[in-house]
This record gives sequence, structure tokens and C-alpha cells, in this order.
Amino acid sequence: IYENFQRSHQSIMNMFCNPTAFGLSEDSNVTKAFPGAVKSSALAAHIKATLSKNGYSDDKTLVATSLCCDEVNRELEKDITDMYNFNFSMGGLAGFAFGGVTSFGAMAHHIPDNGNCLVVYGPHVGVDKDGAVGKVNRRGRYGGSGACCGSAAAAAGYCKSVQAGAAPIGAPTEALDAQQSFVQIMLLPQADRISNSSNPDVELPLSLFDVQDEFMKKIVSKGCGEVGGNGQIAMLGGIQINTPIGTHEYFLPKVFEIRDNKGNKVVDLMESFNYA
Repeated sequence: IYENFQRSHQSIMNMFCNPTAFGLSEDSNVTKAFPGAVKSSALAAHIKATLSKNGYSDDKTLVATSLCCDEVNRELEKDITDMYNFNFSMGGLAGFAFGGVTSFGAMAHHIPDNGNCLVVYGPHVGVDKDGAVGKVNRRGRYGGSGACCGSAAAAAGYCKSVQAGAAPIGAPTEALDAQQSFVQIMLLPQADRISNSSNPDVELPLSLFDVQDEFMKKIVSKGCGEVGGNGQIAMLGGIQINTPIGTHEYFLPKVFEIRDNKGNKVVDLMESFNYA
């Protein structure tokens, strides 16, 4: 049975990770801007197969996601929770884990006995029907594409204003728009990297990921002890790539690893994305 499952998994990955299999060239809009991106629909099957080899079982796994609250991001979340049944949400604007250590600790206490968790995190970016990065064609809106991610675009605009001489904002003192304030504050150290890039629209989500990756790893380091027994913490970080309705969503994996409940990385799984 397991060998049949492996063969099925390999055939799925061969089909979905090869852009030419569905009529796109290697330099298609998505893969040209984000080399290494894979279809979200194939990613879920790959996660399951890879984690199964490392002691994960469906009924003993709890998924925690830190993805932007934008409705376009639910497809990947649904694909993953369809396998593992439940999802604990840690994320807010732009994908930052605004639930912090408290939400991670709460999630850890919900993991089934003798089970493990999978944390999926990262920012998102749109690629519209004309290939424009940073925009997406939204359901029911016929006036052209719009910003995606809007929070990230606003934060990038804030960074430009500071570079032009505006005073940086301080930490928010009220909750009214606190998340966006923090997105802007946390992105600001990346301002020069973004503005000096040959393609700032592509560099923006890459920069956001690096900030979020550091943030998430601090959260896991602080809260990992809340995972009971010999429970493990799988971390899948990357960039969600949203595309127009009726086309395939993508995900650019940047981190795929397993840590123990002491915070030690025990296995790096990124090589699993290297397909022959």
C-alpha cells in the first residue's frame, strides 16, 4: 500500500511541478518571477508524503497557519487542512504571526496526545492575468486587477516615505490599526534592499518572508517547550502566489524543516523539493 502511495505521490508531483504539464512554458509569469515555485495543489500531497516518512500521522497532526487574512489565501490552507482536518490560525495582515508566543503555546496544548504540529507561514503576492507582480484579478471585480498584498504595498509605500525624509512612526499606542503599524515598522529595515532591487515588486515579498521567518523562529524558540512528550514541530515557510480565478495557485518554499520541542532543528527537508 505504501509503495502504491509513493508511486501515486511521485506521479502527482511530476505533473504539478512541471509547468509544461499544463501548457505553460518554463518562463511563465509565475515561475519567471519566482523560480522554484510549485502548485499549491501539489504542495499539500508533497507535505503529507514527506512528513509521513518522518513520523507524522494524519490523526495526530495539528496544523497551525500564519497567512495573511486576505480571502485569496484560503486555497492553500484548505488543501492542507483537508488532509489534517483542523487548523489553528496565528496570522494577521501580510502573514505576520501576530498571535505571537501566546497563540503558539495555546496551539501546542491542542496537539493530540503523542502527536506533532505543522506550522505553515509566510507572506503572499499576486500575479495578475497580464503577468504584473503585486496585483491580482479578484472575483466579481471587472475593473482590472488590484493590489495583492495591499498591506505589503502600503508598508512599502511607508518605507519609501521614510527614505524620502518622513519621520518613522513609533509603536502603536492603540489597537485601531496596530497590525499595519507593525508591518511597516518591521519592514522598514528592508527598505534599501527593496528600493535597490531591479524588481521591487518581486523583492517585496522576498524581503517580507525573511522578516517573518526570523520572527516565526523566535516564536517557536520561545514556545517550543509547550509541545508535549516527544512532539515535533514541522515548519513550512514560503511565499504564497495568488493568481486569477480558474488558474493554479503557487507556493515558493523557502523553509521546510522539523524541530524538536527544545527548538533544535533535527532534519532539513528542503531537499525534498529537488525533483529529478
